[in-house]
Amino acid sequence: MKPWQGVLTATATPFTSKPDADLAVDFDRYREHVAWLAANGTQGVVVNGSLGEYQVLTEEERGEMVKAAIEAAPAGFNVVSGVGAYGATEARRWAEHAAALGAKAVMCLPPNAYRANDEEVLAHFKEVGKAGIPIIAYNNPFDTRVDLTPRLLAQIADEVPNVVAVKEFTGDVRRVWQIHQHASRLDVLVGADDVLLELATGGVSGWIAGFPNALPRESVDLYNLAIAGEFVQAREAYAAVHDLFTWDSRKEFIQAIKLAMDVVGRYGGPTRLPRLPLPAADARQCRIDIARALAFYGR
Repeated sequence: MKPWQGVLTATATPFTSKPDADLAVDFDRYREHVAWLAANGTQGVVVNGSLGEYQVLTEEERGEMVKAAIEAAPAGFNVVSGVGAYGATEARRWAEHAAALGAKAVMCLPPNAYRANDEEVLAHFKEVGKAGIPIIAYNNPFDTRVDLTPRLLAQIADEVPNVVAVKEFTGDVRRVWQIHQHASRLDVLVGADDVLLELATGGVSGWIAGFPNALPRESVDLYNLAIAGEFVQAREAYAAVHDLFTWDSRKEFIQAIKLAMDVVGRYGGPTRLPRLPLPAADARQCRIDIARALAFYGR
């Protein structure tokens, strides 16, 4: 299994809830969480991704998050660093930083300051590719306003050899087939929790997932059934968790996943501004969805 394959948890960043600590990053708690995810069957973590609230971390905090994850990872457990940035030079520097610390791969968004054209997107990935570390291209057109279409991915794959995979987050279940056709060299990784089973029917190599932060063993079991083609057996579990997993495709995904962590006895904690806690109605519905998932697993 390559470092970007299997179930990789896009980790939440724990902020202390002490009023006098100004929501500081709790690095000790984060190290414990990485070790817990490894002990519960996942193959790795993605640090400083969207779920990790990388946009509101200081440069020092962001660098320390990668270091903490690598320090906590046992042998054979993979750390992938998110290198999303407004500019290609900054993204390349974060990729170089991750490589120097020992990360196994990086996850890279296209330029996200404006709607870049195809030539600019390609130039961006070429620049990040200079770091020499394997790159997972992250396709999230909702946040970046840039769609890494299958044909654009094919061009990136042809011209940037160390782009090895794509995290597919459009929710379009047809994409997996189109990527295999146009950019067959790339591994397709499920990028949204609520299309796991659908994308697995087309052949995937991994899942960068949010809800393993709260349900790691259950998520790994479901993934293993899906990639083994055991869809009848997988469907029962998927039906039980799907309402919960749909929160991963909503703008409130961070708050929802952190709430699920709190409910199961992990530490989710607060989010940093500008994100606020879930509105009361959303929190009630999220708790209902969490309870349904836990009931299926007898928890």
